[in-house]
Amino acid sequence: MRQHTKMPFATQAAGGCAALLTLAACTGSADVSSDNDLALGTPVPVESPALDTAVLTRSTPHLTLDTSGGVWLSWTERITDSTVRVRVARHDGTRWDSVRTAAARPLFVNWADFPSVLALPNGDLVTHWLEREGSGKYAYGVRVSRSRDAGRSWSAPVSPHTDGLEAEHGFVSMWAEGASDVGLVWLDGRKSAMPDSAREMTIRSAVLGADGALRDEALLDARACDCCQTGTALTGDGRVVVYRDRTAEEIRDIAISRRTSSGWSAPQIVHPDQWHYAGCPVNGPQAASRGDTVVVAWFAAPNDSARVRVVRSVDGGRTFGEPVRVDEGNPMGRVDVELDPDGQPIVSWLEQRTADSSDVLVRRVRFSESGAMASASMAVASTSSARQSGFPRLVATRNGLLAAWTTVKPSLRIQLARIPYTSQNSR
Repeated sequence: MRQHTKMPFATQAAGGCAALLTLAACTGSADVSSDNDLALGTPVPVESPALDTAVLTRSTPHLTLDTSGGVWLSWTERITDSTVRVRVARHDGTRWDSVRTAAARPLFVNWADFPSVLALPNGDLVTHWLEREGSGKYAYGVRVSRSRDAGRSWSAPVSPHTDGLEAEHGFVSMWAEGASDVGLVWLDGRKSAMPDSAREMTIRSAVLGADGALRDEALLDARACDCCQTGTALTGDGRVVVYRDRTAEEIRDIAISRRTSSGWSAPQIVHPDQWHYAGCPVNGPQAASRGDTVVVAWFAAPNDSARVRVVRSVDGGRTFGEPVRVDEGNPMGRVDVELDPDGQPIVSWLEQRTADSSDVLVRRVRFSESGAMASASMAVASTSSARQSGFPRLVATRNGLLAAWTTVKPSLRIQLARIPYTSQNSR
């Protein structure tokens, strides 16, 4: 990820919304108001399995659900200045299983582009991480490894990109492709695709079979934002991928591509923020789906007015309604989104409070034909505003959300909380 492309911008929305009582005050949408019945329950701390005090740091959590309803957490631990290990553990709803090591090597890891874990329908686990592929500052590639025994042992890593060039490859999203194969999408800066690979990235995808063979390599977009996360979801009509686009005029709005019977569709803009920004905001979108309903959450700051929005599609991502703004007026972004049991989105993000501190906030939104309503935002935890606080993650379970985030002081460590779907106060 190119740190030098990140540029400052104002994050205080005009007029502010810190004392927001209804979303209409911040969105300008008269049909959006607060609803106490949407209030989430009080967060309950969950013990972290990342407790090894012998390591230097513990950070970059990622959460995924398996077919039995268990939650897999992955994270990174820095053992020495040059060696990082990827760790995984499973929570069965009551306790964590044994912590296992997926990789321990000189990885390429930073606060925004981090490893993940995926649980496949056949019971296999898959992890990805990044490793350097040359002497260049931004020459690194994706590695994928599989475990067939719940993380006790792992296969030799393979790479989903076949260019063999010293270029950037990262910001991966993975999904199950059938019972045992893995789909991946990533940012790719290979020079064969563009002469100026130091400034532009492509969006590419491939499928990695259980036998380690690659197929269905595809180019989704020839020019995307340099270092924003990708997101993906499965609809009743097929897979969708969301990411931050980049035009020749440096407009960096959120785009979606749908996989159809004839391949990936041409990208379309989810909502025209028209955010002109001559740098990478390091703030990608996330998506969730159920049937033909797709929700996308993202951060943007057009006209120096930062905001976090969520929008819904009811036709598999072909078209979207009007977005709803969920932040309190000074968001840092770093969003995630999940659907509750009724199919309503719950969005998380970081809201800056001071120069050094921010809150992990969540808010539920109810879309309907007559408009949209939302709960009040709820603080899950306080953390730092520094880059090292990373990207809080959510996963939706039967009994509530599980949230994971990184705290910076006194050292980098991972914390978790369970958030019930129902608040006692809303009954």
